[in-house]
Order: sequence, then C-alpha cells, then structure tokens
Amino acid sequence: MAKIGFIGTGIMGSPMASNLQKAGHSLFLSTHHGAAPADLVAAGAIALASPREVAQEAEFIIVMVPDTPQVDDVLFREDGIAAGLSPNKVVIDMSSISPTATKAFAEKINAKGARYLDAPVSGGEVGAKAGTLSIMVGGDEETFARALPLLQSMGKNITLVGGNGDGQTAKVANQIIVALNIQAVAEALVFAAKNGADPAKVREALMGGFASSKILEVHGERMIKGTFDPGFRISLHQKDLNLALAGARELGINLPNTANAQQVFSTCAAIGGSNWDHSALIKGLEHMANFSIRDQ
Repeated sequence: MAKIGFIGTGIMGSPMASNLQKAGHSLFLSTHHGAAPADLVAAGAIALASPREVAQEAEFIIVMVPDTPQVDDVLFREDGIAAGLSPNKVVIDMSSISPTATKAFAEKINAKGARYLDAPVSGGEVGAKAGTLSIMVGGDEETFARALPLLQSMGKNITLVGGNGDGQTAKVANQIIVALNIQAVAEALVFAAKNGADPAKVREALMGGFASSKILEVHGERMIKGTFDPGFRISLHQKDLNLALAGARELGINLPNTANAQQVFSTCAAIGGSNWDHSALIKGLEHMANFSIRDQ
C-alpha cells in the first residue's frame, strides 16, 4: 500500500481521499489552509503543517484544489510541495486547470527528478463518493502505470490521453460538451413548458429516443424539480469555460456555442446563482424569458 499526500479535501477531494483510505493506503494531509477533515483523521490520516511536509512523507502527492492559482500556490509556495520532493516521487494534479500552466508546472516538477501527472476528473460529487469518476490523464506511460492502482480506487473510466497537459485539455473538452448539453436540455424544457406541455412528460418521452442523455436523465429531473444544491457549482463551470475560451483565443479558433453557454451562466451569476448547481443554467433562461417551467 502507498503513502499518499492529499491536498484539497473539499466537496470532491474529501470523498476521493476517503476512497483511498478504504483501499488501504496511508494518507497525509496539510493543515496550511485549515483543519484536516475529522472523518479522515479518525480513519487514520496524519495531519501535517504544510504541503512541504506532506511531500516529504508521501510517495504520491495528490492535489485537488479549485483553480490554476491554487495549484501554483500549493506546488511552489515557500513551504510547498516542490520544496519537499525528492527523485521518483509523483505529483498528481486532479484539479481542473489551464493546460498551458500545467505544462509549465510539469516541467518544473520533472526537473527535480520527480514525476508529474495531470489527472482531472469528471463525475461530480456523486462519482467522487461512489469511486466511479472518469479520470483523464496526461503524463508518461511509466508514471501512469505506477499511479494506476491509486486512480482505480477513485475512478472507473481512466484514460492516458497523452503527455503533460493533455489530461487537462481533455477535461476542458469534457466541460464544453457538458455545458452545451445542459443548455440544450434547458432550452428544450423551457420551450416545451412555455408551449403548454408538461415538461416532466416531455422529458419522459425524450428519454426513449435519440435525444436521451445522462444530462437529460439527471439534470433534466433537477430542472423540473428545482433542486439546485451543488453537485458542481456554476462558478466552477464558468472557470472551466473560461479556460476553453482562453485556449480558443490562443489557438485562433472560435467556440461560439461555448461562449453563448458562458453568457447564460453569467446571467445565473448576476441573479445570485454562482453557487447553484450547473443544472440551474435553466434559471438563467427562465430569467430572460420571465417564465419558469415550475410555475405552471
């Protein structure tokens, strides 16, 4: 069993770390931003003062924080992970961040003789708790093989996409597809309800045809019931779409539908919905239409 450092025990990170414990691995946590989760400590995790101390103790160091600046901080602050690395240790960044920054981070870590994998995830809080996350990995094959047993404790669909940065690129692509599917379902339900049809019955009918999808199944039900407690916050999906749009500018390409979905998320944020689940994109459309599918 491996010694694993885990930094970032929030909505996603805490159940992921718990699944590693259940698989028999030893956990080391950092308290540099607050107390370690009591349940993980009670199950045997050791709390240390800094990311540097975590890196000194662990063979694998997993990072699961919200955005690029936070990854930069935990890696390269004075008492950060990089300061505690020695050759052959493996840093696995499971956050969803900039592919361009990821390549720079990997270069710095690899230069120390350690190894770097970017391994962002999809599947939300439900997948994190169930250990069924999809994990998109960028890095070399040897390091991927070393880390695979750990990743298998947290996910089911695990793919080595390519070199460092390619895992993050795949995650950005994933978030484009998810956002546009959420928008498609939301627009269809608003259209149906405004036209006098029962949106629940419309969803039921569509589930049996070519329009069927996981988004229609899970988030369509959330939209109809109005249950928008996060799973995955709108603010985080906005961050991911910002990465997509910034990358598109770097590449000289146009992502018009992604830009449109971002505008609808921005409408949600403007009416106080930054912390709603991303399925609440429908509330942005409802706001613009001055109509709710739940008020028929």
